[in-house]
Amino acid sequence: MSQGSAIRGRVLALSGRRILLGWLALPMAAVGALLVGAVMLAALGANPLTGYHALFTGAFGTVDGLTNTAIKAVPLVLVGVGICIAFRANVLNIGGEGQIVMGGLAATATALAVPGLPGPVLIPLVLLAGALGGAVWGGIAGALKAYFNVNEILATIMLNIVAVQVMNYLLSGPLVDKGFSGFSLIPQTKRLSPHADLPILVHGTQLHAGALIAVLVAVAVYVLLWRTTLGFRLRAVGLSREASSYAGMPVKRTITLALVLAGGMAGLAGAVLVFGSESHRMVTDGTATGFTGSAGFNGIVAALFGGLNPLWTIVSSFIFGGLLVGGTAMQIAVQVPTALIVALNGLVVVFVVSIEYVRRRARLQTDSARATGPEPPDTHPADAPPDVVPATPGKGGE
Repeated sequence: MSQGSAIRGRVLALSGRRILLGWLALPMAAVGALLVGAVMLAALGANPLTGYHALFTGAFGTVDGLTNTAIKAVPLVLVGVGICIAFRANVLNIGGEGQIVMGGLAATATALAVPGLPGPVLIPLVLLAGALGGAVWGGIAGALKAYFNVNEILATIMLNIVAVQVMNYLLSGPLVDKGFSGFSLIPQTKRLSPHADLPILVHGTQLHAGALIAVLVAVAVYVLLWRTTLGFRLRAVGLSREASSYAGMPVKRTITLALVLAGGMAGLAGAVLVFGSESHRMVTDGTATGFTGSAGFNGIVAALFGGLNPLWTIVSSFIFGGLLVGGTAMQIAVQVPTALIVALNGLVVVFVVSIEYVRRRARLQTDSARATGPEPPDTHPADAPPDVVPATPGKGGE
């Protein structure tokens, strides 16, 4: 066998191993997290088998469980695909909580302003208003990052706090339900127009059209990222801002746009939370979590678990939705604290990031082998699970 053939064979073998790692990394992360979680259950004096049986049965074992899991997954999908956009541009969006809140407020204000519009008009209008509310909130952080070099992590976290205060003011004053009086005022709006209620998809359940919207949005974002010029620009800026700037791409506008789009997805999730809820009103307990259910943070976990691929984020969001729903059943079955479910989410992130180290080593070995011989055809399709952590960009301007 010639040296060239040997090199080509080595490159193909390394490429095959890299693809295999790409497909196995996320399931391995889930299994690793569950194994560590089993140790934690045992340390708390609970039977891991009993606990996990209750968790999976509660989330996926009944029609109600599947329905509740799907409902819980909807905001995770929407936030998660927004995270995919931002992270592909190598911008860290930690502001999902505030963007959800602002989207919910914008959608609620729209429904209160024009309650008499028919459903076919009002539903798209409130969803669009929610997306715009979140987009504006995300765009603020994006502009600060792109044009003033303000760290986007700090900016988005601080904007989360501002959004909570805006929500508390509006829901305790201008938007509060005037049906209550005195000290019995509850921070919530009145029952919003029934014309804005999201249609129920399955009769006898609470599964609403938000689930269908989330799937369609995820598919649209996939097409955007891998089938359009804008998506190529977002990914190029994420890989190297310096090279993108040299190629004539508007780097600063692209960074801002990435957070605008990510915020818009989270804002849409806020609108869905309002008009897909059982109460059909916006209500809070004074914290962001009281309205969002921590979807802004859990959506990051779902996106990472899905390899920052919008289509895989649908699957990962359903899994995490099941983890949240089944966690209640597990608590009842084995009497464990709610913090254990939060810990399981964190463990998944730790394992995903850890496995990325192995994938990165495989990628470097493949690149090194290619540098010594002829390059084979690309064997890493766009719809395969991509690398989780984007490359660190260089410094580039407009």
